Amino acid sequence: MTPLKLVVSGPVGAGKTTFVQTLSETAVVATEAEASEDIGKVHTTVAMDFGTLTLEGQTLHLYGTPGQDRFDFMWDVLCEGALGLALLLAGDRPQDFAPARHILDHITSRYALPFVVGVTRQDQPRVWLPEGVALYFGVPSAQVLGINATDPDSARTLLIALLERTLAAPTARP
Repeated sequence: MTPLKLVVSGPVGAGKTTFVQTLSETAVVATEAEASEDIGKVHTTVAMDFGTLTLEGQTLHLYGTPGQDRFDFMWDVLCEGALGLALLLAGDRPQDFAPARHILDHITSRYALPFVVGVTRQDQPRVWLPEGVALYFGVPSAQVLGINATDPDSARTLLIALLERTLAAPTARP
């Protein structure tokens, strides 16, 4: 059976690498490098994160994209042949909502991918709730979930929501 390819994208610091690491059953291939500019953290993804897992006998390939615009060509490379997109954004960083919207628009204007939005850091104080983020993005509230990317159950909940949207999409393939 051909593995299903899912993409995890979002701005810098949204929790993409952590999300892939939390879900992957294999060692994650990560392309972290020291950040060359002030992005709020020491290391950043420069090409992709790659992890795998098996769900009900189906192999899933998870590809995490870089969050910086200067690596936007990787968004296209990684979305080619993908079946779905999980867009992550840090719920305690509303200044990243516009960059997250840019990433979502970039990807969905080129690829007809079903997507869900994961609002990370729900375990932190002063965080946006999924309902508010759904209003910001103009999507149904069922398409936006609050998660903690470090918690396997929380990450799986988002993954299952994405798979349900992917399998319900008219172009979805088993």
